[in-house]
Amino acid sequence: MENSQRVGYQFIKSPSCFPPFSIAAICCSNASETAPFPTPTSQPAMPGLSSSRLKSMDFYRKIPRDLTEASLSGAGLSIVAALAMVFLFGMELSNYLAVNTSTSVIVDNSSDGEFLRIEFNISFPALSCEFAAVDVSDVLGTNRLNITKTVRKFSIDHDLRPTGAEFHSGSTMHLIKHDEYVGEHEGESSVILNARNFDVFSKQFPILVVNFYAPWCYWSNRLKPSWEKAAKTMAERYDPETDGRIILAKVDCTEEGELCRRHHIQGYPSIRIFRKGSDLRDEHGHHEHESYYGDRDTDTLVQTMETLVAPIPALHHKLDNSTQSIKRPAPSTGGCRVEGYVRVKKVPGNLIISARSGSHSFDTSLMNMSHVVSHLSFGLKFAPKALVDAKRLMPYIGRSHDRLNGRAFVNQRDVGANVTIEHYLQVVKTEVVSRRGSRDHTIIEEYEYTAHSSLAESVDIPVAKFHFELSPMQVLITELPKSFSHFITNVCAIIGGIFTVAGILDSLLHNTIRLVKKVELGKNF
Repeated sequence: MENSQRVGYQFIKSPSCFPPFSIAAICCSNASETAPFPTPTSQPAMPGLSSSRLKSMDFYRKIPRDLTEASLSGAGLSIVAALAMVFLFGMELSNYLAVNTSTSVIVDNSSDGEFLRIEFNISFPALSCEFAAVDVSDVLGTNRLNITKTVRKFSIDHDLRPTGAEFHSGSTMHLIKHDEYVGEHEGESSVILNARNFDVFSKQFPILVVNFYAPWCYWSNRLKPSWEKAAKTMAERYDPETDGRIILAKVDCTEEGELCRRHHIQGYPSIRIFRKGSDLRDEHGHHEHESYYGDRDTDTLVQTMETLVAPIPALHHKLDNSTQSIKRPAPSTGGCRVEGYVRVKKVPGNLIISARSGSHSFDTSLMNMSHVVSHLSFGLKFAPKALVDAKRLMPYIGRSHDRLNGRAFVNQRDVGANVTIEHYLQVVKTEVVSRRGSRDHTIIEEYEYTAHSSLAESVDIPVAKFHFELSPMQVLITELPKSFSHFITNVCAIIGGIFTVAGILDSLLHNTIRLVKKVELGKNF
C-alpha cells in the first residue's frame, strides 16, 4: 500500500518519465486534488454583463462566408428586389411630397361681414355715358339708384376703344325745374334744323344751342314752351341778322334719326351747346360740344344763354362758375365702359346697368344693351402669391372666380325690340386652409359662381341685369399634413417586406432546382 502511494507520488513528481498526453490526462482526472494550487492564467470574474452574454443578444448572427452558397437564381432575385425597393421608395417619397387635401361643405362662417363686394368692368358699345347708370337692389328692400361714388365711366367707340379721359356726367337724377303753362304757347321762335342745314348754322353762329326732342316725349313737351320763349327773348336781344352771336334751334329726332344718332342722342330732350371753331378735340379728348343739364324754366335758360354770349367779345375771359355745374362735355361717342365696384348685402339681389334719367325720355325700341364683360367678380381681390399658394393645394381653384370674363352678349335684334339681357349667377364661397404647425392658416377666401344668360323682351326700358344669389353653404378645402415618422415607417416596411418576400422566393426556387436535379440523377429523397 505504501509502495503504491509512493509510486503514485513519484508519478506526479516525475512527469518526465511519461509521455506528454499522460500528464494532461492525469491532471484532468485529479483536478479536484490539484485545485488548491492556483494556476497562473486564472482571473477574477468581471462585474455586470460579460462580452459573451452581450453577444448572446445578437439578432443578426453571422455565418462564415465559406458556409454560404451563391447561385444565379439568388442573384437574379436580388437584382429584382433591389429594383423593386428603389421603385417603391420613389413612389412613397413622391406621395410624401405631394399635397393632400380634404374638401367639406359647411355653413358659411365668413369673416368679411354681411356685405359682399362686386367688382365689374363692362363695355356697352351702344349706351351713352351721359345716361348710363348703375343700380343695386335686393330682396330685403334695398334699392340704390345711379351709384356714382365707386363707379367710373369712359366713352368708347364701337370697337370698344376709349376715346378720352373719364366721363364725368354728374347727376341726372335731380328734380329739373320747368315753367308751368296753363294754355298753349304762341308761335315758334327757335330755328328748325335738319341734316341739310345743320352744318351751315353750326359754322355760321359762334354759339348754337340745339334742343333734340321727340314729339311723343313728355319731357320734351314740358320743355317746349320754355324753349320757344327763351329763343324769342334771345332773338330780341341778339338779333341773328345784326348781332349773330347766338341762336337757339331744335331737331325732331323722329324725323331726323340719322342726325340724332350722329350726335349720340339717346334721351329726350337733350340740349347741346355747339361752339364755332371748336371742332378740334382738346387735350382730354372731349367732343366739340357740351350737354346742358340745368333747369328748364325760361329764366334759367335765358340766364344760361346770356352767360354763353358774354365771353364772345373777349374769349380769354372765363365763364361764370354758376354755369359750370349745368354744362359738361357731351359724349364723344355712343358707347360707354362702366367700371368700379359696389357693396351689396349677402342676400339675393340685382346689379342693373341701364339708361336712367329723371328728366329725359328714351325710345326703348332703339336702345341696344349689348355688352362685353371684361371683368365681373365677387369678394375682395387677393394677392397673386395667395392664388399661387392656393393652386398648390387645389390646381383647379379660381377657374370660376370670373367665369363671365371676356364674354360678349350681343343683341342682333332678331328677337325684337325692348330686349333685356339677363344673367343669373349662383355664388358659392370657397376657403382654402393650410394646417402647418399647431394653427390653421387661411390662405385664400374667394367667391366662385356659375352663370346662365338669356335675352328677353321687356315692357320697360331694356337693361343689362345681373341677378346674383349666394349659397348659405361654403366649400372648405383643408390641407392634410403628413408625418415624417409615418414616411420612415413605410420605407422600412417596403425594404423589409421586399427583402423577406425575396428570401422566401429564393428558398422555394433553390429547393425546387435541387429537387429537379435529384430527380434527374434518379436519387431517392
